[in-house]
Amino acid sequence: MVDRTKLYVGGLDFRMTEDDVYTAFSDHGQIVDCKLITDRETGKSRGFAFVTFSDEDSAARAEKALDQTELGTRVINVSVAKPQG
Repeated sequence: MVDRTKLYVGGLDFRMTEDDVYTAFSDHGQIVDCKLITDRETGKSRGFAFVTFSDEDSAARAEKALDQTELGTRVINVSVAKPQG
């Protein structure tokens, strides 16, 4: 089953921090988790993140508002995260 509260955010500027991502998405609802994915060896950003909202409506608003918009120096892709596996 797909968790429609969890969003995949791709195409991030490699200089963006987890706080930057959180701030960009926080206007659209209550965030319960924000995780910027980093390289295990270098600790540097891999250019994508996952943002989980408290409810589906907030996640849907954020997806609609931010998909294909510029964040930092790059255009980001926002979509419902696909389940692992």
